[in-house]
Amino acid sequence: MTETHTVLRRALVTGGSGDIGGAICRALAAKGMSVSVHANANPARAEAVAGAIRSGGGEAEAVVFDVCDEAAARGALERLLERGSIDVLVHNAGIHDDAPLAGMSSSQWRRVIDVSLHGFFHVVQPLLLTMARRRYGRVLAISSVAAVLGNRGQANYAAAKSALHGAVKSLAREMASRGITANVVAPGVIAGRLSDASFDAEQIKALVPAGRAGTPEEVAEVVAFLCSEAAAYVNGQIVGVNGGMG
Repeated sequence: MTETHTVLRRALVTGGSGDIGGAICRALAAKGMSVSVHANANPARAEAVAGAIRSGGGEAEAVVFDVCDEAAARGALERLLERGSIDVLVHNAGIHDDAPLAGMSSSQWRRVIDVSLHGFFHVVQPLLLTMARRRYGRVLAISSVAAVLGNRGQANYAAAKSALHGAVKSLAREMASRGITANVVAPGVIAGRLSDASFDAEQIKALVPAGRAGTPEEVAEVVAFLCSEAAAYVNGQIVGVNGGMG
C-alpha cells in the first residue's frame, strides 16, 4: 500500500495583522498552510493572529519588517527561505493617507505608493526564482474597488492599487509556464476598523448594491481559493469582492 503525503505549503501574508490580513491568515491556515503573519507597526497584533492560529492547531509565526525598506525586506525573506520555500505570497500591506489631489503633499503621495506598490516588488521579486525552480507558486495582491472606480480623496491609494493590477497581469504572463499564478482581489466596503470609522449604515446602503458591508472572512475565502492548488488555471485576474459596486 502506497502512502501519500500532503505537501505543507508555506505562506507569507504582508499586513497580516489587520482585519482583512488576519482573516486571510486564518483562512490559509485552515487550508493546512504554515503562515508567516507579517506586520510592521503592530507586531503585537501579528503575534496575536499567529498565536490564535497555533492555539487552533495550525502553524503560524509573526514576522516584522518594513516592506518599504528593500534591504530589510530582502533580509527577512532570506531568513524565512533558510527554513524552506515560500509557496504563497499575499501582499495585503497598504495604508491610507487621504486628501484631495489639489491639497495632497508629495509625502502623502509617495508614502501610500511606497507601501502598496514598491512593497509588492520588495516582497515578490526575491521569491520568484525559488518558486520557478519548484514550478509552483501563488502570488496574490490585495487591491481595492477604488482602483477600479476611483474615489474622492484617494488618488494616491487608487493609483497605487491600480498599478498593482498591471504588475500582476504582467507577472502572470511571465510566470504561468512555471506553475506560478498571480491574481488580484479587490475588496469593496469591508467591515472593520477603517470602514466603521468612514461609513455609517445609510452610506453603505447608498454605495453598495448588496446593501451591506462585506466581511473580512468573505474576502479571505476568495483569497484562500486563489492560493490553492485548485485555482491553478485562474491567472492574471482581478476579482472583485464588493457586493456589486463595480
